[in-house]
Amino acid sequence: MSYIRFRKHYLHIPYLLLAMLEFGVLFAIFSMLTVVLDLAGITHEPIPANLLAPVLFALVLSCGTLAMGGYIAMFHENVASLFFRTLVAYCLVGGVGLIVLYALVPAIDPGRTNLLVAVLLGSVSVVLMRLVFLRLVDSEQLTRRVVILGCGDHASALLDEYQQNLRALGVRIIGCIPDTADSRVPDDMKLPVPEDFYKFCRENRISEIVVAQQERRRTEGGWLPVPELMECKLRGVAVTSAIDFYERELKKARLDLVHPSWIVFSEGFRPSRSRALGKRVADLAISLTLFLIMLPFIILTAVAVFLETGRPILYSQARVGTLGKEFRIYKFRSMRQDAEKDGKAKWASANDNRVTRVGAFIRNTRLDELPQLYNVIKGEMSIVGPRPERPEFVSELREKIPFYDTRHYVKPGLMGWAQLKYPYGASVEDARGKLEYDLYYSKNRSLLMDFLIMIQTVEVILLGKGVR
Repeated sequence: MSYIRFRKHYLHIPYLLLAMLEFGVLFAIFSMLTVVLDLAGITHEPIPANLLAPVLFALVLSCGTLAMGGYIAMFHENVASLFFRTLVAYCLVGGVGLIVLYALVPAIDPGRTNLLVAVLLGSVSVVLMRLVFLRLVDSEQLTRRVVILGCGDHASALLDEYQQNLRALGVRIIGCIPDTADSRVPDDMKLPVPEDFYKFCRENRISEIVVAQQERRRTEGGWLPVPELMECKLRGVAVTSAIDFYERELKKARLDLVHPSWIVFSEGFRPSRSRALGKRVADLAISLTLFLIMLPFIILTAVAVFLETGRPILYSQARVGTLGKEFRIYKFRSMRQDAEKDGKAKWASANDNRVTRVGAFIRNTRLDELPQLYNVIKGEMSIVGPRPERPEFVSELREKIPFYDTRHYVKPGLMGWAQLKYPYGASVEDARGKLEYDLYYSKNRSLLMDFLIMIQTVEVILLGKGVR
């Protein structure tokens, strides 16, 4: 098993190990900084000698890595991109965090020169360590070898996900065991049906069997080797349904695998009064703090919108909130005043000509969303949750997408899991893709998950991801 579960979330052990190693390297660099700088003759500024200083230094920079998606991205990037992303994570995100921290706690401030040297040494050391880590994780000895039981559309979709994402998580799908003559998977991925499933798994070092059969095949002559699967599970080979595999590995609920019983009998989707109270207190604290910090940017944005296109500065829209109740959200206007002059709601499109020059900038930086802090303070929205949709689109989407209304049992938010994992939604198909992540959030939401989403949203803002 290469993962552990903590508060309903699956955490992959290789990533946890990498995070611990990076924390240790950063801690050691800061702790030994005095010796290094004295030997190099760079500076003689005193370094804080207490344990708290290196711990907070390593913690803040580690959060910078998480915020910039450094753990997942390193599997897809070359060395130059990896080093650049690490520099951004440490020098920009982590650096700003450390400057704020040292302003609040001057006693642990190592000085500007010392801090710069520590960050640069940390960046180089961590990149080198990640390159070594990638060599080890890519080794066949450390990968999880998986076989799929099924060869229909579900199995084909899982193979597509494997090519795009699962390789990065140390998963190796060695092939599919056909359950019918009607195959939808490539011939080179089809395996012969084994006579002895457990022996096959042992000989091929299979650690998991993912059952991805089509439902209709189970009732129309479908083949499900229950005794063989029971033996495999009882003898240590994991047997997992496709929907649980998606949830664990890709942090989403594949919509064509979702059925009512999965929602009804799942251990998730449970409202909690104590969690709701804690979330409300956190929403108020964070939204009020953000309002005070961002007040200069709010004023500058309002002035910029007014100077370019005049009034109105703010734009309001009806949105669907908790339990389908409508409310109005507020945004800085980023489009022309006649963007919907015919009165019909329209999906935003790439390079939309209705967006003004100031509007393009504030949409990329998410400054246009700042007035929604009022909705959070008012209690109509949360800091984290599914993004609320317009009533005109909701009426269409609930007819075309199964289980679409499940997202309305959770308070909508300024930022969300779907916004991190899926591009900007501007069609029915996009809404379907986003719902898969919203379902995962609805099932597994917690204050810890909200905190992780807030950290990772930094990358979305800085790189302008998912904007149209």
